[in-house]
Amino acid sequence: MTVRTRFAPSPTGYLHIGGARTALYSWLHARSHGGQFVLRIEDTDLERSTPESVQAILDGMGWLELDWDEGPYYQTQRFDRYREVIGQLLDAGQAYHCYCTREELDAMREEQRARGEKPRYDGRCRHRTAPREGVEPVVRFRSPDEGETVVDDLIHGRVVFQNSELDDLIIARSDGSPTYNFCVVVDDWDMGITDVIRGDDHLNNTPRQIQILQALGATPPRYAHVPMILGPDKQKMSKRHGAVSVVQYRDEGYLPDALLNYLVRLGWSHGDQEVFSREEMIRYFHIEDVNKAASVFNPEKLLWLNAHHIKHSDPAQLAARLRPFLQQRGVDSDAGPALAEVVRTQQERARTLVEMADNSLFFYRAPAAYEPKDAAKHLTADALPLLEAVQQAFEALEDWSAPAIHELVNRVAEAAGAKLGKLAQPLRVAIAGRAVSPPIDVTLALLGRAETLARLGRALHWARAGGSGTNT
Repeated sequence: MTVRTRFAPSPTGYLHIGGARTALYSWLHARSHGGQFVLRIEDTDLERSTPESVQAILDGMGWLELDWDEGPYYQTQRFDRYREVIGQLLDAGQAYHCYCTREELDAMREEQRARGEKPRYDGRCRHRTAPREGVEPVVRFRSPDEGETVVDDLIHGRVVFQNSELDDLIIARSDGSPTYNFCVVVDDWDMGITDVIRGDDHLNNTPRQIQILQALGATPPRYAHVPMILGPDKQKMSKRHGAVSVVQYRDEGYLPDALLNYLVRLGWSHGDQEVFSREEMIRYFHIEDVNKAASVFNPEKLLWLNAHHIKHSDPAQLAARLRPFLQQRGVDSDAGPALAEVVRTQQERARTLVEMADNSLFFYRAPAAYEPKDAAKHLTADALPLLEAVQQAFEALEDWSAPAIHELVNRVAEAAGAKLGKLAQPLRVAIAGRAVSPPIDVTLALLGRAETLARLGRALHWARAGGSGTNT
């Protein structure tokens, strides 16, 4: 049997972190079994579903590179099929028209509460043979009266529901539109879904869906209900916890592999291993190993993982992800040092692509001003002779390479009887605008001789003028 999983979000908002983890688990389960992953958009909530939300979901899945084998399917394009199956259930006596008004249902529930009973539909229209004038009926599924429905959940184990506790579910509204629980059943059946992985807030829907599938003569899929993700305060994740939209993490400079690595560990583990590649996740992941308990989101852990993935990424691939961030800052990365080489100098120290972009601006644009504290400390009268000496040495240097630059800077500092930092730090401020940069020899090699000398000349002019004005 070919394993077929699905991710079926409702387009009533963005793709959030919990949904992304569910999509990841479904994707990994399919990929680890050589199966197929289906994307389905459950857009039957016509009032709340929007094209913008659909696009946000597709953008999030695309950025995460959770590729699907089929879809996206849209429920709103399958209404004829739902009506067909509802007709089958009506003809077989497994569903019926219910003419109860809202007022009658409210009164029924109030009477049940007064008797200390759980409010539920009492099936009063099950045996009605004639329509009711002036009332557009809903369609209800005829749930079994006795026995039990068992969910052998791959995460939670055996969960038993007494059929007497499950009332007759509405499967079509009075306007004829099908309801969520019914559409899901028909879709999973038609699409041959073998394994349903979804949030555990759907666990109580599962026995009803199993009953409908059994009434249709279909074999229910296997179910795995994933526990929720809590915020750092152990409350349900929300906007107050920071970024909860997947695309927001993209915009904040996180790598998709880092986010997936973090999400896979929220409820699942493989020994003590913390860092996973996609290939390792596929190799080691088993849905049965997912924990039953809710997981707590830790932003600092995610940031640490992102820094790790940045550090160990291929510079050329990282450069492609960094380029849009530089463009947002008005930088043409083609008009300067090779971006992959700039990335290579920054990988050790950047936690996000936003940090990397901000810290790399000076490679493509001379700083408009010097960091005041750094300039006050390093672009001093004492530093002028050292900077003038290294300027002259740079003009005469034939081999403009990082090793040659390194040797030259050391030689100039030694000749002046100064420690390397006494020259390197003023040089950094002159070139980068502040006292923090990648190794100075690599930085200058990437900038080139002409740009290095131009910036050094501006810094000397600024320092001789007593540090007034900008460095332009």
